[in-house]
Amino acid sequence: MSEDVEHGPAGEPSPPPATKPRSRARTPADIRALARGHTRTALKVLVGIMRSDDATPAVRLSAANALLDRGWGKAAQPIEGGEDGAVETIHRVERIIVRPDDAPGGGERG
Repeated sequence: MSEDVEHGPAGEPSPPPATKPRSRARTPADIRALARGHTRTALKVLVGIMRSDDATPAVRLSAANALLDRGWGKAAQPIEGGEDGAVETIHRVERIIVRPDDAPGGGERG
């Protein structure tokens, strides 16, 4: 068997193989900008799906909802709580800061 690998002088390691330089990591802002660059195409695809007679009603509805959400925002969701589903209303929130010297019995030490 013959070796095709070249070695440096005895005792010296061979240099690492050449690699392509890595591009910098993409930030969320970079990814957002790239995605926004495809907005017109994505909207055309959603409209095409929504209008397609070949698409199932569920797929058409999903495309229509996606278009409405992007154009008008998602509808506000009511918040329910408690066992009967009733919403508990907080009428007043109060924050009281008491210094130890002003508290009843706070100035007395002993």
